[in-house]
This record gives sequence, structure tokens and C-alpha cells, in this order.
Amino acid sequence: MSAVLVDTDIVSMVFKGDSRAERYRRYLTGNILAVSFMTVAELHRWALSRNWGAPRRAEMKAHLENYVVLLCEKEMCQTWAEVMESARRKGRPIECADAWIAATALLYGVPLVTNNAGDYAGVDRLVVISAEG
Repeated sequence: MSAVLVDTDIVSMVFKGDSRAERYRRYLTGNILAVSFMTVAELHRWALSRNWGAPRRAEMKAHLENYVVLLCEKEMCQTWAEVMESARRKGRPIECADAWIAATALLYGVPLVTNNAGDYAGVDRLVVISAEG
């Protein structure tokens, strides 16, 4: 069994029962599923912006129990800075939240499962798994 970092988009698809999630089932089944602290923050913001009530927030909390949450530490801050700068230098700037997710995958040495591979195109050494297309 190996570990994969699951991007926010995939966590969301699985949670909502989106049919696109089925394309990723083979990458998720039988692996240790991890998410970045940034994904958890994005999902909480999503719930707030959509005015979810307590029952729906509780469903999301229960869904997140399926994942190991990888927290930020000092070394990750350096990795985040490197991700941001190398992507900028390549002319492929990356969003702040995506850079935290990429830094998490790089620091822990796990592939990133995402439906948005293009968001990570400027990140060196990042192993991306995607069924996008």
C-alpha cells in the first residue's frame, strides 16, 4: 500500500458523488489517502461561502475522516517558496493554495492525484496523477 495526496477537486468530487470521481477510483482504492492542510481550509471556506448548515458540514467532517491530514511545518514553508518561485520563473505561475498542496506532496514524497494537472505544470519534481481530458 502506498500513499497519495488527493487534491481538493478530487475530494470534492468524491464527497458530492460527482460521476467524474469514478475516473480516479483506481488511484484511490488500496492507497493511504492524504490531503494537505490547505485542502481542509479550502473545503471549510467552500462550506461557508455556500452557507451550509450544520448537517452538511457534519457530512463533510465525516468525509474528511477518510483522509490523513498533512500539516504545515517549517520545512514545508521553504518548499512552498521554491514552488512559487520556480513556477514563476518558468512563466507558469501557480495559485497560492495550489502551491501549498504541491509543497505538501513534494515534502512528503507522494504523488498528487488531481483533475487539474495544468495548475501544477510549472512545479519541478512533482508527480501528478490525472485522468483529466
